[in-house]
Amino acid sequence: MKRFYKDVSVLLQGDAFAITLDGRPVKTPQRNPLAVPTLALAEALAEEWAAQGEDIVPASMPLTALAQGACDQVARERERIVSRIAAFADSDMLYYRADEGQQALVDHQAGQWDPLLDWARQRYDVSFNLIHGIRYEAQPAETIERLAAAVEAQDDFAVATMLSLVGLSGSLIATLALVEGVQESAMLWPLVNLEELWQEQIWGRDDQAVAARGIKQAEFEAAARFLDLSRR
Repeated sequence: MKRFYKDVSVLLQGDAFAITLDGRPVKTPQRNPLAVPTLALAEALAEEWAAQGEDIVPASMPLTALAQGACDQVARERERIVSRIAAFADSDMLYYRADEGQQALVDHQAGQWDPLLDWARQRYDVSFNLIHGIRYEAQPAETIERLAAAVEAQDDFAVATMLSLVGLSGSLIATLALVEGVQESAMLWPLVNLEELWQEQIWGRDDQAVAARGIKQAEFEAAARFLDLSRR
């Protein structure tokens, strides 16, 4: 789409902040107002719109995309999206450890991942079944219920962010640690890519894999920034 506006600004509307282009409020793809809960987030969205050149490039506007998701998808289908996020409570990547024959990797996983699981055990009063290999083993029903309740307790903007974060990381526990403010994205990203980084140390760098991981990392960091700005 060609850029059709000159000026970008932020307008207070009730208890939310809207983005305007040449004085006209921006609409989401579902024709809802693009309105966010904090001035900090609204200003960041405005910067994305203002930074567009002759053409509008949606891929260069990750915060806007997340805000649209909160205003459209989560607002309309919150229960389904919460359930989709909560499903990771039964399949979190942190539960799955290397085969016991790979003791060095098992020990590395334990050293890096167990502190996150220990935090979740204490924070949500839950327990976990750790699995060596790729076989499936169900987690305790109470664990799934309590982690699902933790997702349900979040507002629409946090839920939109969590949907992105769990998809990129494969870990609800890591996502909740970020949401709860006990870990930063820069610390979590290496943890959720631990096995890939381990293999790189053994077999060497794969430039294609590194590039793909870099794209995902940028999306992960944008989602973390969106979460932070939505709460300022």
